[in-house]
Amino acid sequence: MNHTLVEHASDSTPLADSSVKIAVRGLDFYYGDFQALADITCDIEDNAVTAFIGPSGCGKSTFLRCFNRMNDLIIGTKVEGLITLDGQDIYAPGIDPVDLRRRVGMIFQQPNPFPMTIYDNVAYGPRLHGMRKKADLDEVVETSLKRANLWKEVKDILGRGGLTLSGGQQQRLCIARVLAVQPDVLLMDEPCSAIDPTSVQKIEDLMAELKSSVTIIIVTHNMQQAARVSDETAFFLQEEMGQPAILVEFGRTADIFTSPKDKRTEDYITGRFG
Repeated sequence: MNHTLVEHASDSTPLADSSVKIAVRGLDFYYGDFQALADITCDIEDNAVTAFIGPSGCGKSTFLRCFNRMNDLIIGTKVEGLITLDGQDIYAPGIDPVDLRRRVGMIFQQPNPFPMTIYDNVAYGPRLHGMRKKADLDEVVETSLKRANLWKEVKDILGRGGLTLSGGQQQRLCIARVLAVQPDVLLMDEPCSAIDPTSVQKIEDLMAELKSSVTIIIVTHNMQQAARVSDETAFFLQEEMGQPAILVEFGRTADIFTSPKDKRTEDYITGRFG
């Protein structure tokens, strides 16, 4: 198998808490013999935006991909510890990674529309899950594009290729495509780094609107963006080359940016390193 999971003892199982969407306990992650993450423990709040910040190469995206098991696709990876979604161990035997990725959707750094029409991009997931009636598909496409704040811009050109849209529109099309399968969690890996400033504002506004119905986790190198859009912030750091990254501090965004508890957090957010 490409992926190995070693569970921690049962005493690391998180307590039930309806405000927690994802709970992580004692997570270690390995690429072959290299340990990339060490002893990560945190709770991701439901219906909130959580930002992961830290220097390049400190495991933020690796940790993000643990939540929908995208790392399973990399040969030789190993996870130790526990991650639960709504109290259920996502690495437990019998968990279908495909269904997990429907529930935990992902938006990547570079917009990646499929080479098909705008309509078919959004309808792709529902069709894959068995939806066939055109009226149902029409409703899902319109609703998803409206939720992604793209409907007004594309409602008259749904038959045009998704790749003909601007970069910012393509990213919102990808968000609509994920929303069409009604995910519980939306993972966003630097979603604004490859688009123009006007589109960045639209994506940030969209996150604020969506968090009432979808739990959002965003990886960002933009400190101002993290401060603007997130309710909670996690700061990751690899202190020495070759050593695993750790979670230095995790808390309410206002506290992290105004009164961090750890000097390393303060040094990073004030630009002393990173």
